[in-house]
Amino acid sequence: ALCLATCQAYGGGAPHALPTAVALELFHNAFLVHDDVEDESLHRRGAPTMHQDWGIAIAVNVGDALNVLAMTPLLRNLEVVGLEKTLRIFREIEQMARESVEGQAMELEWVRANTWELRDAHYFRMTSKKTCWYTTIAPCRLGALVGGPLEVDLEPWIHFGYQLGVAFQIQDDLLNLVGEEERYGKETAGDIWEGKRTLMLIQLLQRARGRERQRVLRIMG
Repeated sequence: ALCLATCQAYGGGAPHALPTAVALELFHNAFLVHDDVEDESLHRRGAPTMHQDWGIAIAVNVGDALNVLAMTPLLRNLEVVGLEKTLRIFREIEQMARESVEGQAMELEWVRANTWELRDAHYFRMTSKKTCWYTTIAPCRLGALVGGPLEVDLEPWIHFGYQLGVAFQIQDDLLNLVGEEERYGKETAGDIWEGKRTLMLIQLLQRARGRERQRVLRIMG
């Protein structure tokens, strides 16, 4: 939706951005399938996660397949927007994927190393990579690239997408704590079970003192 809307805002037609939007959706779902495996999540969109229903091996393979299938609509851009824009789209996709896996690596390492000395800035940096690039920044930049002129300036979309993506992630983290599971679609408090360093947990540890802080660390450890 962000990709299509941004394309239209720059004067392009939604059909021109459709192949890129389809590719983004395939990449997005691939990330989610793999993310659920890595986090051992139980539910996604109100149903059991793929690895819960079909096993880890099939879930990993489906995530890989979604990444491969995303190449087809991207190559179709050659017919829709031409060679130069298609190559630029591929460069944007490469950066989106790299930023996303770097952000995921940061979060996984915090859990693996039992790291708790974190500040808000650490959360924002991790979220900007893991969530913002594939959820908000890249879709907006790609829509602008498809709909705008070749020399279109894409840099402002990093700031816009960052603000939007961080807000989305904080809201998602809050819903994980207090949302109704039937409406939220994922298991309530799953972030705590998985040891996610959410902004709320980081804030709790910044405010807790003495024995209270040690108790939180002991529970989370």
